[in-house]
Amino acid sequence: MILSIDTTSDFGSLALVDSRGVVSEVLLHSPEGFGHILFAQVARLLESNDVRVQDLTGFAAAAGPGSFTGVRIGLTAVKGLAEVCGKRVAAVSNLQALAYFGSAELRATVLDARRGEVYGAVYDRELNLRAPEVVMKFPDWLKTLPEGDIELISTNPSAFAASAGDLRIVIAPRGLAGAVGVIAQRRFERGETSDPADVDANYIRKSDAELLTPQVTR
Repeated sequence: MILSIDTTSDFGSLALVDSRGVVSEVLLHSPEGFGHILFAQVARLLESNDVRVQDLTGFAAAAGPGSFTGVRIGLTAVKGLAEVCGKRVAAVSNLQALAYFGSAELRATVLDARRGEVYGAVYDRELNLRAPEVVMKFPDWLKTLPEGDIELISTNPSAFAASAGDLRIVIAPRGLAGAVGVIAQRRFERGETSDPADVDANYIRKSDAELLTPQVTR
């Protein structure tokens, strides 16, 4: 059994997942962030399922894209827990987690990146990446989508649904920890996990600090 954490947006979630699927999932909503409530919620989830943290096989986190602070909180939590317990970690892209909720052969997953842009990618039925994860204007991204049986998947497509044309739209749940955990569980079974120190965020776009910092040339 693994513990999965998603704190990449205001609507976070926690899940316990084993080889059969999602055992238990808890939805969280904390517009002010999750740093002050996360570990208490994790303890409550484990206790309610009679699971000790030491007994977990490993840990998983939604690695982004999403809120820069939120992504860091979730990753830092699972890295710390895994380090203490001597376990491995799987970091899963939020865009791949969205593809879990699709049914078409090709699944175009999209999240609002603000500034008039979206994060987007295309995955297949096996959740393999078929078009790279990018950040760009939604109409421009639509032009890059491959032909075939394809659907659009998002937690909140309202900002761009009117521009989606004839694409079939699937609304995924806001809580992604269950999907992240299922994908991570498969990685654990294949031995495709990481040492906690090697896990990194999947921001796709640079932070405001990086964008605004002048480049120094030598």
